[in-house]
Amino acid sequence: MFCPYCRHTDSRVLDSRVSEDGASIRRRRQCPACERRFTTIEQTQLAVVKRSGVVEPFARDKVVAGVRKACKGRPVSEDDLARLGQQVEDTLRASGQAEINAEDIGVAILPPLRRLDAVAYLRFASVYRHSDTVDDFEHAIAELRAGMATV
Repeated sequence: MFCPYCRHTDSRVLDSRVSEDGASIRRRRQCPACERRFTTIEQTQLAVVKRSGVVEPFARDKVVAGVRKACKGRPVSEDDLARLGQQVEDTLRASGQAEINAEDIGVAILPPLRRLDAVAYLRFASVYRHSDTVDDFEHAIAELRAGMATV
């Protein structure tokens, strides 16, 4: 950890606190060289394991961009998309895993998207679940209707 003031390579931790949601740790530090204090926030880094085996950092923007395509022409605002992206990230972080399969991200997107917009849900699910026939769509619509009846 470099001191942000003098760039000294060491620091002493004075206090550590876990955030209310448990997703990060706030540490109060002091530099032994210049004796100035500073705060760091440590957060676990989510990594996505793609089908090819490539590992890359999780990007909420990619989730939002994928869902935005499914929502094209639908009454869904950018704020709605941002909230959905946050819900998906929160769900993935709550799993406690540092590495997440790309498939699991799609699974985490489906429930909040279903609540947000039924048509966008069908569009996204048809690509995600590889719907190839009209029967696949009819089955997805029947599931959606059954879910709406229970709500």
